[in-house]
Amino acid sequence: MNPTPTAGAATLRPDHPFRDHPLALAARERILVLDGAMGTEIQALGLGDDAFRGDRFCDHGCDVAGNNELLTLTRPDAMRDIHLRYLLSGADIVETNTFSANRVSQADYDTVDVVVELNEQAARLAREAAEEAQGRDGRRRFVAGAVGPTNMTLSLSPKVEDPGYRAITFGRLADAYQEQIEALLRGGVDTLLVETVFDTLNAKAAIVAGRRAMQAAGRRVPLMISGTITDRSGRTLSGQTPAAFWQSIRHADPLTVGLNCALGAEELRPHLVELATVADTLIC
Repeated sequence: MNPTPTAGAATLRPDHPFRDHPLALAARERILVLDGAMGTEIQALGLGDDAFRGDRFCDHGCDVAGNNELLTLTRPDAMRDIHLRYLLSGADIVETNTFSANRVSQADYDTVDVVVELNEQAARLAREAAEEAQGRDGRRRFVAGAVGPTNMTLSLSPKVEDPGYRAITFGRLADAYQEQIEALLRGGVDTLLVETVFDTLNAKAAIVAGRRAMQAAGRRVPLMISGTITDRSGRTLSGQTPAAFWQSIRHADPLTVGLNCALGAEELRPHLVELATVADTLIC
């Protein structure tokens, strides 16, 4: 595996609320490495529907193949092993297997009732792997609670004939995210990664949910926010440039802001440069 390096900027502003967080302190010393894709590693396992179901979901009345998050419950050893291999290959930060572990996405598989368990267990598996890796070489590792965008968009209508229509409300999405994030915090994550943001309004729902969840838990962790540029226009699906995206989410005081690998390294670089020229935090 080849972890993707994250470029630690030296421009974290002096009054940032998480300037002295262990993750920020580590980033002052070196470029930190975030793990690579979870989905492709799961695909490489070649698992069939029976593996996704396990004994617990053998009679589940809905297809579950492709529900990668469910493997946290049915194949926990395999998920822990993926985390550990990334960590031992050089990753400093490992993401939980929770990209779609929210009630909006899990509704497609009729597994909404296990959302809380999915997130708590995923965080614990990643934490176990991080502690094992640290025990081997003494270097601290960090667990990022992955919060994906869902298959809904708040800014755009899925109906061409009805541009005012929305498949979900801001409140419902924020509530779904809050349920997920509260469980991730209980599982012991060090940070939250709001990732693959194609619609900034979705990200704002996650930010609101994160604040509520942290207040309820009595525990604050830093946010990492990662957008996605959908094509060569250099914009997100909801139409923002990287600089505009930053202006829209800077109020959340993220410890890192960045872009995911949708375009590939060569085409992604100028957009990261644009982001780095305006952001007053670390670049991922």
